[in-house]
Amino acid sequence: MNIFKNLYIHERFFNYLSVIVIVFLLSFWFSVFYNIAWVLLFVLSILFLMDIYLLFKKKKGVQASRILGNKFSNSDENKVPITIKNNYNFKVEVKIIDELPVQFQKRNFLQLASVEASEDYNFEYKVTPFERGEYVFGNLNVYVSSFFKIVSRRYKFEENKMVAVYPSYLQMRKYEFLAMSNRLTEFGLKKIRRIGHTLEFEQIKNYVQGDDARTINWKATAKKAQLMVNQYQDEKAQPIYSIIDVGRVMKMPFEGLKLLDYAINATLAFSNIAIKKNDKAGLITFSKKVDAIVAASNKKTHLNSINESLYNVDTKFTDSDFGYLYAITKRVIKQRSLILLYTNFEHISSLKRQLPYLQAISRHHLLVIVFFENTELQKLLKENAKDLQTIYHKTIAEKFNFEKKLIVKEIESRGMYAILTKPKNLTLNVINKYLEFKSKGFI
Repeated sequence: MNIFKNLYIHERFFNYLSVIVIVFLLSFWFSVFYNIAWVLLFVLSILFLMDIYLLFKKKKGVQASRILGNKFSNSDENKVPITIKNNYNFKVEVKIIDELPVQFQKRNFLQLASVEASEDYNFEYKVTPFERGEYVFGNLNVYVSSFFKIVSRRYKFEENKMVAVYPSYLQMRKYEFLAMSNRLTEFGLKKIRRIGHTLEFEQIKNYVQGDDARTINWKATAKKAQLMVNQYQDEKAQPIYSIIDVGRVMKMPFEGLKLLDYAINATLAFSNIAIKKNDKAGLITFSKKVDAIVAASNKKTHLNSINESLYNVDTKFTDSDFGYLYAITKRVIKQRSLILLYTNFEHISSLKRQLPYLQAISRHHLLVIVFFENTELQKLLKENAKDLQTIYHKTIAEKFNFEKKLIVKEIESRGMYAILTKPKNLTLNVINKYLEFKSKGFI
């Protein structure tokens, strides 16, 4: 019974059958073809049975495995390696169909290959998830056919394997490596000139070319009879909170990813760099109420707590309560901190409703409001106006674009800081602002 469940007719069989049918038709006019057609049908029947015997004589003629990690990185390309081993003593043709998770909405996966006797075939494909959560892979189906190519045998492997999609840890590692190797400028992160010495004294060392002449320690220089300079290090253990608005304004998608997920990926990468620089990273998510609070800490294991909290965050369908946010920050964040507030304002009127609460927060903390450019509007602005409808669209796009600039001016005029960024540049711009504040001694 198991044979019939896994037995499939190869498409080549129908080609053979078509030839026999044509020969039978020819025999209507030429009788000599009648006997030839029956001989061909008999040969095809024998080959059909032989092919079944060759493919089913071994219980495990083929072995296959799909290698999945414990987690995938959201919005990044994740590799899925597959290994096929041929246990037959002859060359086989394989058709590999992997049942991808429903989130990918992909039903055309197909990989064809020829595998020599007792050899392995390895390949990998890439998937890019755009949602966090659990992704369940179905069967890894391998259809095997012999050199006759009359029937195929199906093998099923790796049934219902689950992998969790977390915030972009690949992006986090990339920026961590660049930050530690001082190569951030290669990816658009600018070097900030230090202003003054709002830093902690570390040690006195020999002067080397490139050291700031203002740091020369003249007393030590006189004693050593060579130039000596004071070496400083950034102040450590400064509390830094990423506050993410999970209200409906963060549902807007750009390039397949919601604004919320851009904010989550940036928070994870930024928190990692802050902890590496010995600052304390914390997290708050809110809408009508606070969903998650992770107190600021610089422990090495603290990033895991932030990552786990970000994994379960989702947007709500309501407007966020900034008054409640102010009450929470006053109660939870006791020490003056750098606060990065990820939200989105499309109109100046929506900002003005929240300004009293934002100003109240900024009196006690260094507040940076992070919101987003509408990149779809930028495409409209670059279009040539060819008709009246396009002119209307461009005019409306100009109005919305101008409102974003007004929002930045309004925020800065109230003594706060603003980052208006394209969603894809969010992480770069946030890290830039952090390094700028560190360099200027604001934190």
